[in-house]
Amino acid sequence: MIGRVRGILIEKAPGHALVECSGLGYEVDIPYTTFFHLPETGQEVTLHTHFAVREDAQSLYGFASRLDRNLFRLLIKVNGVGPKLAVGILSGLDAQQFIRCVEARDVSALVKLPGVGKKTAERLLIDMADRIGQLEGQFTPTVPGSAAPGGSTTAPAASHGARDEAEAALIALGYKPQEAAKAISKVAEPDMTSEALIRLALRNMIPAG
Repeated sequence: MIGRVRGILIEKAPGHALVECSGLGYEVDIPYTTFFHLPETGQEVTLHTHFAVREDAQSLYGFASRLDRNLFRLLIKVNGVGPKLAVGILSGLDAQQFIRCVEARDVSALVKLPGVGKKTAERLLIDMADRIGQLEGQFTPTVPGSAAPGGSTTAPAASHGARDEAEAALIALGYKPQEAAKAISKVAEPDMTSEALIRLALRNMIPAG
């Protein structure tokens, strides 16, 4: 089991990171919430990891915090939730936000996540309510996040390149093209990077509650 990777960040993109450790390059699948915490390439990074082995593939999943990694491990134990969906869930909500959803029995926030229908959301709330206790001592309450700046309909748009990258990232996460384009348009402002656009779009689409 590979439980942690520390090394130099060689490449990063939404959903992916390449970390060099003692001459070996580890390709790591990451949720967007972890991507937002990555340093610049060429700097040292530490990821808490989960190594999954199947008959047809071996995958390494990485997370910015041990809490996110441990929540991922609990999520994939829920019937019908595989690693891909678990990464998708943690791309829209970080661990603390997800825990708040479970505690508040907030189905509406979960069904906004791509790939999560009402039945899956209800199953998550039921199953995870019993499992959240396993994370006791790891969860640190946070001050409710300040609302993302609302994008004025007359605000100048970010560069087309950044918008296109941000829309493509949301589509890859599972949102429909129309949903992605609308979400990006709402938050786009001059000179915003694709990373900032993705972060604000996800925050508006899935409020922290």
